[in-house]
Amino acid sequence: MSAVSVRGYRSDDANAFRDLNLAWVEAYFTVEAEDRAQLEDPQTHILDQGGAILIAELDGDVVGTAGLVPGHGDGVLELIKMSARSDVQGKGIGRALMDAAIAQARHMGASKIWLETNTVLAAALALYRKSGFRELTGDEVTETPYDRCNCQMVLEL
Repeated sequence: MSAVSVRGYRSDDANAFRDLNLAWVEAYFTVEAEDRAQLEDPQTHILDQGGAILIAELDGDVVGTAGLVPGHGDGVLELIKMSARSDVQGKGIGRALMDAAIAQARHMGASKIWLETNTVLAAALALYRKSGFRELTGDEVTETPYDRCNCQMVLEL
């Protein structure tokens, strides 16, 4: 079995970043304005905001992505656009990306990683919980630009 490797984003990853994320969003939901902005111009909407994008590879092919972007308070990074190509799911791509995202967030000086998701994404929720994220409740929940999001979580670093 080949090992998954995770590296930083390069400009030639733009199409893979867009396509991998459109695939999962379109499979479950509707692509929204915030999705389009981040996926069509990750340089402006993620990297230039002080964020980072991680790329997972398997046998030299880009098979997954994860992004981190500042938001939701000082020292808080939002985990965004986490994806794994559907034909290779179950090969540790999500785990590798999550471990790399947590390490990257620490490297960037974050005190927390925040995310929002949907409870229909059972595998993602399981990964988040195994990684130490807890669901936000009550006054902790903030407004979201996404119609699809019905769950917000945080990981204290």
